[in-house]
Amino acid sequence: MKLPRSRFTRLLLASAAALAFGPAHAADPYPQRPVSLVVGYAAGGTTDAVARALADVLAPQLKGSLVIDNVPGAAGALGAYKAARAPADGYTLLVGADGELVTTRLLNPKQPYDGAQDFKPIAMVARLGGIFVASRQSGIRTTDEFVKALRANPGKYNYATIGTGNLFHFAGETLRQRTKTTLAHVPYKSVSNITTDLGGGVIEFAFLGTGTAKGFIDNGLVTPIGVTRGTRLPMYPQVPALAEHPELKGFDFAGWFAVMAPKGLPEPVAERLRVAVKAAIQDERFRKAIEGMGGQVATGDEDIARHIREDTARYQALVDSLKLVDAK
Repeated sequence: MKLPRSRFTRLLLASAAALAFGPAHAADPYPQRPVSLVVGYAAGGTTDAVARALADVLAPQLKGSLVIDNVPGAAGALGAYKAARAPADGYTLLVGADGELVTTRLLNPKQPYDGAQDFKPIAMVARLGGIFVASRQSGIRTTDEFVKALRANPGKYNYATIGTGNLFHFAGETLRQRTKTTLAHVPYKSVSNITTDLGGGVIEFAFLGTGTAKGFIDNGLVTPIGVTRGTRLPMYPQVPALAEHPELKGFDFAGWFAVMAPKGLPEPVAERLRVAVKAAIQDERFRKAIEGMGGQVATGDEDIARHIREDTARYQALVDSLKLVDAK
């Protein structure tokens, strides 16, 4: 039986459309293979702990597997660069902090990526501060003792952070400036190296993430001096905020952590990830993990682009006033 020409034409066009668009529409839903979560720090640090806590609750939401890819170096910038230049297909994501997304570039304008331009924001997941600790060998137990020791021994002391340009580097230089003391910054590649040298008395002071520091404080291996947030932490109510010292009023350094994708990620995949991440961070297990590190879970609705813009302005002002480009 011959088909009418008009019906034959419609069937022909429909068949052509199915051939042209069928595979894309009929493709299995994302993800179809493991998703890599790049972390710009070695295992054992705060960003790594946040990423692993997130992976545990995000995998069920995505109905897929997640792999942590630690790429330490340059205060998180090496890992961020790896994620930025990855294919924008949803299979490589960055779990990053404001350090590698904002501050490292302020001290290194030649950094080969831009946190504001080379990533598509997915969702903020947590906010955490840090804690300033002293080695047991230093004998220093309070912020006041710390300031007096620096003034009595100019040029003697140093402090460690996880790299040049990270949030705690800015905190340390602010501490130095506000107290009008001399304190040398020593950047490290991993938290484990910092804690080893603290334990051995190689360095006297360090800024650590609150979660990272907890085991060392609880076991008496380091002495907590003060927290970097403007107020005390429920997990350490006996440890004052550095801001409580008369010379450090208003001192407040706390970071945020977010999931970012390479620029160009198709919006349907980005939205799938946003929904999954937001559901994941509402999981009670994630909340307990973050609060156990002394942090707060984000809502997932934060405007990350706005945070990057505002933090860039804030920290650029610090770079200028602290002359950090010369101090690095």
